[in-house]
Amino acid sequence: MLSKGGCPKTALSIKDALEALEGKWKLLILFSLSAGPKRFKEISKEVSGITDKMLSKELKHLEQNKLVTRNVYDTFPPTVEYNITAHGRSLEKVMDELHFWGLAHRKKIIGK
Repeated sequence: MLSKGGCPKTALSIKDALEALEGKWKLLILFSLSAGPKRFKEISKEVSGITDKMLSKELKHLEQNKLVTRNVYDTFPPTVEYNITAHGRSLEKVMDELHFWGLAHRKKIIGK
């Protein structure tokens, strides 16, 4: 695909993908949710370094892109749970490849 010089349609699809996943947190949030549904604080603990405000913003963006669902349960206080969608799960191969590339990159750059 990239070796063929690319065309505007290819560039548009890459742009769309990058916009849906932009930033340093979205893939980490999806990775956290790939193990199963989680509540806000559980995600916050797993995605080290993210603020509550940023997590809230990123979850809303992922929900708008149909990568995550937000389920509110009628309890007191209300229980809110986030889950990765089938569309979000379609990124698992991408996340796996990024994981392996990241390991190789880390080894090449810092030797670990």
